[in-house]
Amino acid sequence: MPSIIQQLNESLANRISDVHESLVQISNGRGAGAGTIWHADGLIITNAHVIRGHHGLNVTLTDGRKFPASVIAADDQLDLAALSINADNLPTIKTGDSRGLKAGHWVMAVGHPWGVQGAVTSGVVIGVGDQLPEMGQMQPGREWIALSLHMRPGHSGGPVIDSEGKLVGINTMITGPDVGFAIPVHVVKTFLKEAIGSKAATAI
Repeated sequence: MPSIIQQLNESLANRISDVHESLVQISNGRGAGAGTIWHADGLIITNAHVIRGHHGLNVTLTDGRKFPASVIAADDQLDLAALSINADNLPTIKTGDSRGLKAGHWVMAVGHPWGVQGAVTSGVVIGVGDQLPEMGQMQPGREWIALSLHMRPGHSGGPVIDSEGKLVGINTMITGPDVGFAIPVHVVKTFLKEAIGSKAATAI
C-alpha cells in the first residue's frame, strides 16, 4: 500500500500535469514570460511587464503550436494584461479562492524560469491582503499574496495554484531569494470585468 507521502506526491504531480496544459510561453522579441489560458477561445492572462513596450508578441502552447497574440487590455498599476490568440477549444485552468488563503497554506508557482519549460516551485503563503508592510509603501491599498518560494525570471505571468491545483494568483515579482509576490485571482477577475466585461471575468 502506498504511503501517505507517496499518495501526496502522486496527487500533486497529477494536479501540476493538468495545470501545465493551460500554461503558455509568451515571447516578446527580447525575452519570454509565462501566461495562463483563461478562456477556451484564446483569452490569456499574464503580467503587463511581460508585454510592455514590445511588439510581435507570440504565444506558444504546451503542444508546441505558436500563435501571434494581440493585447486586449493592460494595467501597469496592477501588472496585469489580457491577450488574445486565434484558437479555440483550449485547455483552461480552474480558479480557486484567493480570499480564503491564509499564512501557512501550501502553494505552487509554475512558469518558465531561465527558459526551463513548465518548472514548478513550491512553498507556503507568508501573508495576504492590502496591509503587507513590504509592499504597502509601494502601492498603498493594493492586495497581494506574499509567498515563501523560489521564483525566478520567467515565472512572471504564470499561475500560483493551491493544494487542489486551482488558480489563486498570478506570479508578478520577487523581492528576495525566497520571497515572491502574486496578484490574487479575485483581483484578476475584477480587472477583466472592468476592462472587457462581466463574461470575461469567469474562467471557462
